[in-house]
Amino acid sequence: MQFPATKADVIEAVGETELDAPPGREETIGDVIERCEVEEFRSADDLYDTLMTFVSDAFIGRKYYDDRGTSIKSDDDEVHL
Repeated sequence: MQFPATKADVIEAVGETELDAPPGREETIGDVIERCEVEEFRSADDLYDTLMTFVSDAFIGRKYYDDRGTSIKSDDDEVHL
């Protein structure tokens, strides 16, 4: 791709490219880009950063996981020590 690129340019060029989430649920680059309000990407790094920011929860692994032994927040917003 050539940069700067508009959201429409990205969707047209690579929008159907699938991103595989660890648990097996896929989404496309177009799905991710549609969720953001960014209209233009200045560089490939800018596009990458946006993709990493707007991927679904399926890409983040275990929510609230902490390997340091501190408090862990659960889905019900209670803190467990």
